[in-house]
Amino acid sequence: MLKKTAGFIALAAIAASICFAARAHAEAPKTETITLAGGCFWGVEAVFQHTKGVIDATSGYAGGKPQTATYEQVSSGNTGHAEVVQVTYDPKQITLDKLLDVYFTVAHNPTQLNFQGPDHGTQYRSAVFYSTPEQQKIVAEKIATLKSPAPIVTTLEPLEKFYAAENYHQNYAAENPYQPYILMHDAPKVTNLLKKFPELYIK
Repeated sequence: MLKKTAGFIALAAIAASICFAARAHAEAPKTETITLAGGCFWGVEAVFQHTKGVIDATSGYAGGKPQTATYEQVSSGNTGHAEVVQVTYDPKQITLDKLLDVYFTVAHNPTQLNFQGPDHGTQYRSAVFYSTPEQQKIVAEKIATLKSPAPIVTTLEPLEKFYAAENYHQNYAAENPYQPYILMHDAPKVTNLLKKFPELYIK
């Protein structure tokens, strides 16, 4: 009798753990990612770190070969890579279309060809690296709706691989708020996010 009771208790415990795991899995938010290039990744990362619905923003490189995905090599402008930020977000909280609004109007200037502010070279180009045909379609439609006196130079490029940047580049603006470059070029972007999209801004 004791053996049977113990067996029932063990089965009940296993069933409970399976139900808990299934419930936790069901409750976990389904996330999506989009990879965006818009000049120095410090500022782009900072903007999306303050955007509601964004789960993670990671600085990195895309567009070139894996063996050239280091800051020193990418900085030469000869590797094909762009400095990018891979944005992971919860589509139930923010849509890709709304993220693109932030990207095009706050995070960078899409009319500057191969430069942003003081940073020049193809590694600072305006580009969206898409991973699905649906993303490509949404981005293309967004670009078509943009109104600007100057041409939009943002390119659409398939994402072959994302390479995370070195650790010292991650969370750079938050950890170095008084660095002169951050104060001059990146902090104003975060302020602009609050002004243009107060409903999306988080501290």
